[in-house]
Amino acid sequence: MLHRLPTYFLSHGGGPWPWMKDYRPGVYDQLEESLKSVRRELGEAPRAVLMISGHWESDRFWLSSAAHPPMYYDYSGFPEHTYRIRYDAPGDPELAELIRDLLQQGGQPTGLDPHRGFDHGTFSLMHTLYREGELPLVQLSMKADFDPAEHIRVGELLAPLRDQGVLIIGSGFSFHDTRSIINGAGQQSTAKFDGWLGETLTSSSPQERRRRLIDWVNAPSARAARPREDHLIPLMVALGAAGDDRGHRVYHESAFMGSITASSYRFGDPVICTPHSETALQTEIQRS
Repeated sequence: MLHRLPTYFLSHGGGPWPWMKDYRPGVYDQLEESLKSVRRELGEAPRAVLMISGHWESDRFWLSSAAHPPMYYDYSGFPEHTYRIRYDAPGDPELAELIRDLLQQGGQPTGLDPHRGFDHGTFSLMHTLYREGELPLVQLSMKADFDPAEHIRVGELLAPLRDQGVLIIGSGFSFHDTRSIINGAGQQSTAKFDGWLGETLTSSSPQERRRRLIDWVNAPSARAARPREDHLIPLMVALGAAGDDRGHRVYHESAFMGSITASSYRFGDPVICTPHSETALQTEIQRS
């Protein structure tokens, strides 16, 4: 019997961080542990993953359709070994075609891209969640106009996949301004925006959170926290697929890289309730 899977919006950290932990000891410990907890609460329920990455935008909603997707090293200035990383999860051409049909039936222009490789918004998360690359993996691009309502609608069209064992993950970052990370100037803006986002996703009614997210540019410190919304838009797809399911914060850190507030969220119930899934997680959040 297939479980109805939750959906996720996961902060994916900086660059190819799982392969750089020796360069920045301790920086990614909380993020890594949160992803391991997500893996535990999913059990063996997922049969495939649909990833909406903040690192793929195009003129329409493209789907990676290769049986064996290549790697796409979409970063610069990192150590040489990070350009030889491999994450050899299989693609799933049949799933890509199914998703294309769902979106086209809903009036969304969609295409299949047999050449698209795994970008670091995908492989950095998946390496920690499913280290051996055991699950088939399909990527979905964002539409470059970043229309929140349209991306929520796309998520709604994808909701039936949750009952078919497909894990829907929006991969981005609850904050994204690399200049602030470098100069340490983002502490107040990230905390304000993250606080608004947490309230919106965990305390608002489904109708209210949808309204607030569509109007996210008017949130406190919205543009200061993210001059460009590429790393927020994957949330819209995950939220749309969640329907009326409640949001739960599954990662929270107020001093990521020294000054950044960052969070991740699950929508719906875990497949397996672990100590981190509910009570212990809330206690940890309150202490942080």
